[in-house]
Amino acid sequence: MLDKVLIANRGEIALRILRACKELDIKTVAVHSKVDAALKHVKLADEAVCIGPNPSPQSYLNVPALISAMEITGASGVHPGYGFLAENADFAEQVEKSGFVFIGPTADVIRIMGDKVAAIKTMKAAGVPTVPGSDGPLSSDTATLHATAMRIGYPVIIKAAAGGGGRGMRVVEDQESLVNAVSITKTEAAAAFGDGTVYMEKFLQNPRHVEVQILADGQGHAIHLGDRDCSLQRRHQKVLEEAPAPGIPEDARQAVFESCVTACIQINYRGAGTFEFLYEDGHFYFIEMNTRVQVEHPVSEMITGVDIVKEQLLIASGRALSFKQEDIIFRGHSFECRINAEDPVTFMPQPGTINAYHAPGGNGIRVDSHIYNGYTVPPNYDSLIGKVITYGHDREAALSRMRIALDEMVIDGIKTNIPLHEDLVRDEAFKNGGVNIHYLEKKLGL
Repeated sequence: MLDKVLIANRGEIALRILRACKELDIKTVAVHSKVDAALKHVKLADEAVCIGPNPSPQSYLNVPALISAMEITGASGVHPGYGFLAENADFAEQVEKSGFVFIGPTADVIRIMGDKVAAIKTMKAAGVPTVPGSDGPLSSDTATLHATAMRIGYPVIIKAAAGGGGRGMRVVEDQESLVNAVSITKTEAAAAFGDGTVYMEKFLQNPRHVEVQILADGQGHAIHLGDRDCSLQRRHQKVLEEAPAPGIPEDARQAVFESCVTACIQINYRGAGTFEFLYEDGHFYFIEMNTRVQVEHPVSEMITGVDIVKEQLLIASGRALSFKQEDIIFRGHSFECRINAEDPVTFMPQPGTINAYHAPGGNGIRVDSHIYNGYTVPPNYDSLIGKVITYGHDREAALSRMRIALDEMVIDGIKTNIPLHEDLVRDEAFKNGGVNIHYLEKKLGL
């Protein structure tokens, strides 16, 4: 069993990891930038180490500082959370080479899944349904580009192989704009990601974003924890998620679950991971795999009773999975609202001091947050300051509890996006279930 874990992150996910460690009697080391010395998990950890100034490259992305912190504290492993270095294969490799445990997949698997072209090729080989596309990097030959696009059918989307978070994408509606779009996307990809490789896919007009949560132990065992709908997005950033995804035919659902589990076994996956799909007209299309714990993992925990972060720690300690697929019983429904320190109309970040904070409570309501009265939200990092998660015996019960929770929540001193969520959970189309990925932006007039 891991005896001491360094938490290479901040905010709500760092606190979430610390709590899981405490349940397993694992000692914790909190690393932090100068501005984050007052974070809740820093105060609660067994040890704390300042790893640098406020800018992320000098602190949370500073690999030598993190390795040094592990060495001086005697940590046996590192949990990267999400964001920062969570899907950085070089970091995972350096951790392992330095004699520590990286709580996540192997560097080789992270590298493959981080390259969208390689990931799609791997998933196709494992039988996971994929979007019709170029089946590899695009060449510079004009005739070949046109032939590929005609085979797929317009509109198509050009994507950076090393892209993510909605960046490095360009939709092409017709043949006349294809070559220029490919050239521009290659240039942008090279500048943004250091890799100009791009590929082409069919552009789905009105898909939903549905993902599958998996756990695998790297010992030949893998299970799924059902699906989540993450279609409410603004500029490719998720806003509100739910599990299970509403309105999915059971045969399509079970088929994609089985393909994801098979893929994990074939690539010898280790830890928690998420297969992300576009879903349209009864069909799933793989888009990428996230090789880490997701922001929205609590909704899967709520409907299965499985503690995903604890499983990550157990798997990293060399344990086999604690559950078999037949042990997983899906019950009820769950929602998660991401609470951001931002203007609910302009979406501009709103750092500042929280003068009053009241977390909602009651049956089926969970809050994952690191904030407290008097906490100052810094301007240096992502604006996420917490998550409100609700559970009910069915979708309407869970949604009703979310309305209550949001109305009860108080965060004074800064602006937050709570008013947006209060509107969304009362939106008729969303209440009916199954809105597509464009719905929120159209609603907001973006």
